[in-house]
Amino acid sequence: MTSYSCCLILLLFTWSTAAYGPNQRAQKKGDIILGGLFPIHFGVAAKDQDLKSRPESVECIRYNFRGFRWLQAMIFAIEEINSSPTLLPNMTLGYRIFDTCNTVSKALEATLSFVAQNKIDSLNLDEFCNCSEHIPSTIAVVGATGSGISTAVANLLGLFYIPQVSYASSSRLLSNKNQFKSFLRTIPNDEHQATAMADIIEYFRWNWVGTIAADDDYGRPGIEKFREEAEERDICIDFSELISQYSDEEEIQQVVEVIQNSTARVIVVFSSGPDLEPLIKEIVRRNITGKIWLASEAWASSSLIAMPEFFRVIGSTIGFALKAGQIPGFREFLQKVHPKSTNNGFAKEFWEETFNCYLPDGSKTSPASTSFHKGHEEGLGAGNGTSAFRPPCTGDENITSVETPYMDYTHLRISYNVYLAVYSIAHALQDIYTCTPGKGLFTNGSCADIKKVEAWQVPFSNCSRDCLPGTRKGIIEGEPTCCFECVDCPDGEYSDETDASACDKCPEDYWSNENHTSCIPKQIEFLAWTEPFGIALTLFAVLGIFLTSFVLGVFTKFRNTPIVKATNRELSYLLLFSLLCCFSSSLFFIGEPQNWTCRLRQPAFGISFVLCISCILVKTNRVLLVFEAKIPTSLHRKWWGLNLQFLLVFLCTFVQIVICVIWLYTAPPSSYRNHELEDEIIFITCHEGSLMALGFLIGYTCLLAAICFFFAFKSRKLPENFNEAKFITFSMLIFFIVWISFIPAYASTYGKFVSAVEVIAILAASFGLLACIFFNKVYIILFKPSRNTIEEVRCSTAAHAFKVAARATLRRSNVSRKRSNSLGGSTGSTPSSSISSKSNHEDPFPLPACAERQRQQQRGCKQKVSFGSGTVTLSLSFEEPQKNAMANRNAKRRNSLEAQNSDDSLMRHRALLPLQINEPLGAEPGFQAASSPETSSQESVVGDNKEEGPSPEVEPSLPSVNSRNFIGTGGGSVTENTVHS
Repeated sequence: MTSYSCCLILLLFTWSTAAYGPNQRAQKKGDIILGGLFPIHFGVAAKDQDLKSRPESVECIRYNFRGFRWLQAMIFAIEEINSSPTLLPNMTLGYRIFDTCNTVSKALEATLSFVAQNKIDSLNLDEFCNCSEHIPSTIAVVGATGSGISTAVANLLGLFYIPQVSYASSSRLLSNKNQFKSFLRTIPNDEHQATAMADIIEYFRWNWVGTIAADDDYGRPGIEKFREEAEERDICIDFSELISQYSDEEEIQQVVEVIQNSTARVIVVFSSGPDLEPLIKEIVRRNITGKIWLASEAWASSSLIAMPEFFRVIGSTIGFALKAGQIPGFREFLQKVHPKSTNNGFAKEFWEETFNCYLPDGSKTSPASTSFHKGHEEGLGAGNGTSAFRPPCTGDENITSVETPYMDYTHLRISYNVYLAVYSIAHALQDIYTCTPGKGLFTNGSCADIKKVEAWQVPFSNCSRDCLPGTRKGIIEGEPTCCFECVDCPDGEYSDETDASACDKCPEDYWSNENHTSCIPKQIEFLAWTEPFGIALTLFAVLGIFLTSFVLGVFTKFRNTPIVKATNRELSYLLLFSLLCCFSSSLFFIGEPQNWTCRLRQPAFGISFVLCISCILVKTNRVLLVFEAKIPTSLHRKWWGLNLQFLLVFLCTFVQIVICVIWLYTAPPSSYRNHELEDEIIFITCHEGSLMALGFLIGYTCLLAAICFFFAFKSRKLPENFNEAKFITFSMLIFFIVWISFIPAYASTYGKFVSAVEVIAILAASFGLLACIFFNKVYIILFKPSRNTIEEVRCSTAAHAFKVAARATLRRSNVSRKRSNSLGGSTGSTPSSSISSKSNHEDPFPLPACAERQRQQQRGCKQKVSFGSGTVTLSLSFEEPQKNAMANRNAKRRNSLEAQNSDDSLMRHRALLPLQINEPLGAEPGFQAASSPETSSQESVVGDNKEEGPSPEVEPSLPSVNSRNFIGTGGGSVTENTVHS
């Protein structure tokens, strides 16, 4: 069986090499042999054959000067490598190059020659036959040109794992590694070219085009990709036709008719030069002009199409071309070609076609047959004669004197790709040559023997290492296309295959993993209940709710005490309820945002705070109006009533409710998945719908807070029992600091921290209001019950009234003294601290002994009052009204004259003092006029300064005070008369 197989392979090899005589190949011996496939001719002669005779090889026609230049590029690269001291030293590369004639059949003939020789070499038949000239195996093949030819060759070479490196086959079908395992190339595939064609049409705003494609593996996939791209760009296609260089005349006429009758002015052509040439000739014959041709790289620079007689038809062509490269020394190498070259059997025919002559010593072409070749040649120079016979060649002709495509080395595109293909194989061999055992590419890290390297060992060594999954091939500027760098896929993109040309983007809700080999779901973030930050905020909110509830319980239990009454307990209850709502509203900002929570949290926060500040505003404004009013009337009592207070609170809150309703109706907030803040995280946040509405909500709240701050600041000097205005002032300052800081913090944060910032602001403002307004009162109620008495409240009020009256008295005394001094010319000195007066008269109505004993048993208090530069200690005592009837009558008689001279300023404060101890403090109405006092007392202030004369004005009397003893430290003495309550 083995002998039969050997005979079959020998016959096959004999047949395959018989078709290629010595003059139909370029061959050179070497330690390692590279194969080459180049289109030295454009086609083959048509020949009718049947099964009656033995099939014969067809003849190649129409010489291709560019194809011969490509062949020369391969030979030049091999000789350059052989002369290199660093690349494959002590190794010699050889070559076996064949002509494909731009057809599949000729290419397969040459490929069978490579395969057969490799099989003979692997069978080691030297002991059975006399093989004087041993030819090593072909370890790699450079070629072929057309994609259709390379597809056929790749299918055959792939069976034997012989590497194939193409320099011009750009079909995207060849990128399928499952089908073409050993196929490589130094040219990009057609997908990018088809996309670029569609981009050009879109750029010029063309939307009506026709398409023509070669009927092979180059044209069909290319035009199919273009149609896909055109459809995405809404570009319409009028017609789509297929052509071939072997199409009969009738088929060509039909395609030309379609082009001529079409209204599309732009025609996209995916074809090679030989396939398109018959169509262009017919179009030129019919003189069809006015068309814009969009050319693929295969025919854009073809010498068959770039003919002067075709310019009037294809002059308006937009074409693509490969990137040109530079090959140092290649120009001189091209000029050294000679017909007597022993290694290049194609040189003789090249010489004959270039100089239009024939070589008599073994030339392939005879003078009798030159008339056939002459009609099909392209780019002829001096040989463009009209004679049917060619003159003989001398062999001394000057190659530079003739202009042919062979010497067009200014833009080396395909030639440069051939040069790169040879070098890529050489670098792979260099890796094998320098391989270190244990670090090799093969089993157990083994290395191949460079002297006995087999074809299957080569495909795994390239100019660049394979790019692993998670990376893509990146172009290195200034380097050949087969030499690339592996670039990591960008974040958000991945590649799950080796040698990926591009990375794929992950879906919107996914992100690339650490190695960029797959996509994983993005991390979802929001202010969760379970994270430490969310737990901390929740605990603070619950603490605020607990403390507020505790204060509310204390106020409810001690609701009849003076401090609770004095703070307007009904509004205090409503204020505490609003603070509960404020603390509770912060919880809506924690947890995964839903549409309903997004629409509820901002209105709940805004309405709660407006309700809270409205209560504080009404309380502060009421106290201020009461203390600044004159003698209360029934009208005052009506307008200061509880119903009006609640109405004002409702009206202020109703404005905020209207803002929220308009906001929710016009631009309701909603839950939003934000992909833009961070690549790997999806932030679930609330889209507020309208930032203007949010600004109105917070702005209106701050406006009420500013008004409240104004009234509280204005009321800061009221009596101590009403001095919660001072604490309200502090609470409003804290409120403003919190929300002014909130604005830049809110604008500079993102994601879940936006909600956290707002929660912190809500809690801070709520704690500030709760602490400043209620903690002091709760402390007095629970730990200082002695201060939570009616006497303490009245004592504080009396001290405030005395301070106002004393200041008014001193101010009038100063004015009177200045007037007296100016009239009398006195130059007496005046105390710097205050002007004092003293009264030495005795009480004209002495009390009986029993009344004196009762007065000693009376409850009293002391208050220090500061005014000017001095401090006065005011001692006050109180007694039940029924025990002081006699004293009240005496005081009424004694103060009837004094009351007539009281000024309006003192009367305002006298009017505000509680007159009945059994009257609930803070009840409505809670104030009585003091125009008819029932009791009197005498206050004396003893100082160090002597009086300077009697005051020109009568000192006003103070209401509600029983007795006595005012000790001054301001440097003077003042005598004041007061009235009992």
